[in-house]
Amino acid sequence: MEGCPHTHTIILLHGRDSQACEFASEFFECEATGPEADRTLTALFPTIRWVFPQARTLRSERFDCDMSQWFDIWSLEDVQERSELQVPGLRSSVDLVIKIIKDEELLVPRGRICLGGISQGFATSLAALFADGGGGFAGLCGFCSWLPLVNEAASIIRQHSDPLKRLTNMQRLYLGDAKNGQEPSALAPQLRSIPILLEHSRDDPIISVENITGIRDTLGELGFRDVEWHEYDDGGHWINEPQGVDDFVNFLRRVVGE
Repeated sequence: MEGCPHTHTIILLHGRDSQACEFASEFFECEATGPEADRTLTALFPTIRWVFPQARTLRSERFDCDMSQWFDIWSLEDVQERSELQVPGLRSSVDLVIKIIKDEELLVPRGRICLGGISQGFATSLAALFADGGGGFAGLCGFCSWLPLVNEAASIIRQHSDPLKRLTNMQRLYLGDAKNGQEPSALAPQLRSIPILLEHSRDDPIISVENITGIRDTLGELGFRDVEWHEYDDGGHWINEPQGVDDFVNFLRRVVGE
């Protein structure tokens, strides 16, 4: 907020076939409950810098048209169907998110940066978390989303009992076998201590609520220790109001200390 010091950054990615400005506008209409006269997110967190990256326009194989998306996907009913279509766009978008993170680190330490998004946006943020490998973020926030390349991730968990090997192979899955001729780096121990918030509504008509339990269970098998998740009866393919907004606000207060 103008006139307030910048202490934290939150990077939030919009969903498929959406725009950053549209997502930001609707997101900032959300209000929490409480005694404050202004209960919008910008008023409750005046020192947070909110960053809303824009996805590129990519060709949709299924619909044979161009659309704003972080990566192509064949079906939202079965997010794993024809998963090979996801890989090129996903890895390109992961590179973009990692660059944005590095840009923000010039302004505030990594420990004051939260990463998140809605739907395909959070799927991309989650992939970027694994691909980056360094951990150390203030938090990760996801709404009505899923784990990209979920079958491949499940195969990694089945093949490796060692948590570090699981994480290293998850990094390779989302980063690629090599970048600039270098193998993926070893993951920092603090990766698994990142606070994570997951929210999903049971009446979501686009992404089944079972996907949030899939993310939660996968994170648990990978050794993540601080995963908070909430299911709501209603809210559709959006953030439940007001309880989901309140849960988000409470999470932010915990991880950014405001």
